[in-house]
Amino acid sequence: MKDYYAVLGIDSDAALSALKSAYRKKASEFHPDRNASPDAPARFREVQEAYDLLSDTVKRQEYDENRRRSLLENPLESAEQIWTTYINKVLQ
Repeated sequence: MKDYYAVLGIDSDAALSALKSAYRKKASEFHPDRNASPDAPARFREVQEAYDLLSDTVKRQEYDENRRRSLLENPLESAEQIWTTYINKVLQ
């Protein structure tokens, strides 16, 4: 399960305005026309996917519930993903 909050660099309790702001910043950063990096198109699509899901209230609630269950049902995999995301953010 992808951590869409980490993709956008926001907390899970972020307001819609913070979500939009983070989306604009990340989309601008990874837009293929502005970023020549080979992984920019994939990162741009990931940012778009995260925004599409989190900006829809119903989808966001379902995602949050699924995310909460994942932490309880598969803690080792969830912990590994959380630490990987954290380390990647620290190293950026």
